[in-house]
Amino acid sequence: MTETFDVVIVGARCAGSPLATQLARDGLSVCVLDKATFPSETLSTHGIQPAGVRVLKRLGVFDELVSLAPPIDEGTVAFDDLEMDVVGLTERSGAPLLCVRRRTLDAVLVDAARAADADVRTGTAVTGLIRENGRVTGVRTASGDVRSRLVVGADGVRSTVADVVGAVKYAPTPSRRIFAWAYFEGTDAGPRVLLGNKEGCGFLACPTDDGLFMAAAGVPPDHRQQLLDDREKAYLRSFEAWPELAALIARGRRVGPIRVTWSWEGYLRQSAGPGWALIGDAGHFKDPTPGQGIADALRQSETMAAAIVTALGGTADPDQPLREWWRWRDQDAWEMYWFAYDMGAPGATPPVLKEIQRTIAADPALIDGMVGVLNHDVLPSKVFTPSFALAAAARAFRRERGHRREVLRELRELLANEVRRRPRRFPTA
Repeated sequence: MTETFDVVIVGARCAGSPLATQLARDGLSVCVLDKATFPSETLSTHGIQPAGVRVLKRLGVFDELVSLAPPIDEGTVAFDDLEMDVVGLTERSGAPLLCVRRRTLDAVLVDAARAADADVRTGTAVTGLIRENGRVTGVRTASGDVRSRLVVGADGVRSTVADVVGAVKYAPTPSRRIFAWAYFEGTDAGPRVLLGNKEGCGFLACPTDDGLFMAAAGVPPDHRQQLLDDREKAYLRSFEAWPELAALIARGRRVGPIRVTWSWEGYLRQSAGPGWALIGDAGHFKDPTPGQGIADALRQSETMAAAIVTALGGTADPDQPLREWWRWRDQDAWEMYWFAYDMGAPGATPPVLKEIQRTIAADPALIDGMVGVLNHDVLPSKVFTPSFALAAAARAFRRERGHRREVLRELRELLANEVRRRPRRFPTA
């Protein structure tokens, strides 16, 4: 017997389950399918920016999560030898930062979807889509077909839904770092986050659930052979660039393996079509260096839920609200997409960027701006304007007398990127 729902969501993690919760609360019938069972691991940067934590509060799961992982209200942002202490994240952003392992976070979100009366079926892989007259009208599984008015792919970077509908990628960017992370117990680290770039490596570290400390390093691609030869030695060596972080790890004991990922790319992807839509990593993936993915998924779940309610509420063109949502997603993601790509650049910090970093570190207002950018409250272009870059280049030109050609070359590249990355007309279905 074929079952029918208003919405089928493929993928039950940090995009799919929150979307299901909100749609079910709005009175829609929702079925969520995921090939995984929970709790289970998945690749992730773990950090949830305050903008995402605010969504967790509205979902009603914040109290449960902070009973498992400490709320983080302060931290250090580092650029090579410059370090900036940031305090009062809750006061600045309306919520603390959280760092929760995905085996914990996703299980809590799945339970919340079930509590909202969404039909959540784990251990159930989607094998194909049902189409009628050019529209997607459901999914196929080994246990039978499930029909719906809309199918949403929340199934990550290797999205089955995106693959079957042929959703086109655009603005691709290559991976420029290898990410390695592990968990430690007994570090006695306080509730603070350490985020930064030192000696060509990126770092993100903070306490997580179950009393553990998560430490992640993004290393240049030429470190790959070192990781293959001796993963533990190469991983620990990367933290020598940040002695404070190395000391925290040294005080603890590693729990579980060192996890590594180097097979990824950045992209935006067509995210709406006749009877289908994509959310979270299924529709957009950026360089993980600034740790934006989970908060993006949570924020998108709220805006997509509103679009779906409108789409299924009797509009003349039920696909139009999702096409508009896709346009919003691109506009929302565009500047941060390139900001993250630039943050993920390996190698030594070039002169103009180094001058920009010095300027930020010396100005509390710019530090606030950086925090706002990382929390998606402020567009990067509102803080790092062309005039700001030109002023930094002039200072670098005076300071770096032996590297003036490099300064001019970097300035030309910055200005070219400014033109190339301007908001534009995005593809629409």
